Amino acid sequence: MAAENVKTFTDANFEAAVLQSPTPVVVDFWASWCGPCVRLAPTIDALATHYGERVSVGKLNVDENMQTAARFGIMSIPAVLVFDKGQVVEQLVGLRPKEDFVRVLDGQLGRR
Repeated sequence: MAAENVKTFTDANFEAAVLQSPTPVVVDFWASWCGPCVRLAPTIDALATHYGERVSVGKLNVDENMQTAARFGIMSIPAVLVFDKGQVVEQLVGLRPKEDFVRVLDGQLGRR
């Protein structure tokens, strides 16, 4: 179960929720059968809590939203893409420590 402030991204809402977002967006491409994805979930929850409204944080289930996963070339999960102003600015693939995400997001927020 995702934290209350973790959004659910889909093929239907991706354009508005991610590509048109006024803030940076973290998208966790995942699937329920993926063990590393499940283990990454608490980190995604913590990022959503830590950054609050400064960064939009959400998850996209690749099994249910194949069009968006294919559009961004997702071949391995978990894959976390960071978007800013509609563009992918960073991609982190595999189970990574929270510090990797914090470093990327703090750097991105510092460029704004």
